[in-house]
Amino acid sequence: MTAPINGFGGGIGARRIGLDVAGEGGFRLQQGQTDGPSFGDTLKRALGEVSSAQDNAQDYVQRFVRGEPVELHQVMAAAEEAQISIEMLVELRNKLMDAYRSVVNMG
Repeated sequence: MTAPINGFGGGIGARRIGLDVAGEGGFRLQQGQTDGPSFGDTLKRALGEVSSAQDNAQDYVQRFVRGEPVELHQVMAAAEEAQISIEMLVELRNKLMDAYRSVVNMG
């Protein structure tokens, strides 16, 4: 037998998690106030990390080809990390394009 699900459980109510359901002083942002980096900054950082992963993988490959003391598993791990970074970036682009199309089709 299962117990019914009641709210959030454990005594956590809407006010406790920062929701201002009735305007009683929960979480608020004033106009112009930000709580962290902007979307543009986050995107620039992500692009920089992808570029860095690609550069790192290319460096490992070149060092391996020249015969420097680099283990094959390091080369493969760096190449896989770069590939996963690119795939993530492409998926992010696809999601952004879908969101843009949805907004354009609203009008």
